[in-house]
Amino acid sequence: MIDLCILGTTGGMPMVNKYLSATLININGRKILIDCGEGTQVAMREIGWGFKSIDLICITHSHGDHIIGLPGLLSTMGNSGRTEKVIIVGPKGIKEIVNGLNIINPYLPYELEVVELENNDLKFIIDKNNMFLCEDNDKCNLILSSLEVEHSAKCLSYSFYIKRRPRFSVEKASKNNVPKLLWSKLQNQEIVNYDNKIYTPDLVLDNARKGIKISYVTDTRPISTLPQFIKYSDLFICEGTYGSDEDIDKAIKNKHMTFRESATLAKKGECNELILTHFSPALSAPENFLNNAKEIFHNSIVAHDGLIKTLKFID
Repeated sequence: MIDLCILGTTGGMPMVNKYLSATLININGRKILIDCGEGTQVAMREIGWGFKSIDLICITHSHGDHIIGLPGLLSTMGNSGRTEKVIIVGPKGIKEIVNGLNIINPYLPYELEVVELENNDLKFIIDKNNMFLCEDNDKCNLILSSLEVEHSAKCLSYSFYIKRRPRFSVEKASKNNVPKLLWSKLQNQEIVNYDNKIYTPDLVLDNARKGIKISYVTDTRPISTLPQFIKYSDLFICEGTYGSDEDIDKAIKNKHMTFRESATLAKKGECNELILTHFSPALSAPENFLNNAKEIFHNSIVAHDGLIKTLKFID
């Protein structure tokens, strides 16, 4: 089970009762933060998910409404007892920006690893205590993909594929004469050398099961590479800076999207559900424009600060 919270829904500048861009994903207690606008810490305190277990921070781009809350958050994580490494990913140039912002935090009690991405994937192992970079596709249970999009600063979209472990098959293990004392290790997808024989996980595991895909797209025009990038997302979180179709010229000029454009992406990508967020400060009632999205992609909703969604694995 995966929980996700839209912490902030406003773009550009903070508003009364609305925080700037930030989304938190909770995977069995380990957390991924996407963007960290001003007010993120307060929004997190309101939902009570804690700071210590944030293992991965994904920054889409360096505009202040997406990153200015980062140094304060990193400090609070240290004050909350975090000692394990924290990984920050973002577009090219993010290392210099993070180092500059973080000059006010010279004594963090944990290591920061900053990774610059350019349309590539990272693989992770998530366990109950942390999240680790991993090279082995068979052992990893999270794949993070990135795609450079069209904005006034280098900007990335992200997709997260949370893999699901295959079912253990007693019948298959017995048929393959696998000693019971090896079952647990093989179920954990370890290769075991026992009694001069190599035992592999496929001897006890059924076929792979469908995982969950979450895609996050903000601060961009609907470029041609996006539908394939978000393809078959169980949840597609997308900017809807402008609700009205009449604002299309503003969207083009400022390199953002209207609700209708975001919904068209969701339809082309054959997504399951669309959550619209990152609203212009001038858009005081985004829900009034929801039908512009629903006309194209029915399963669309307008986010509000603190919106929580739960995603469950099928079967």
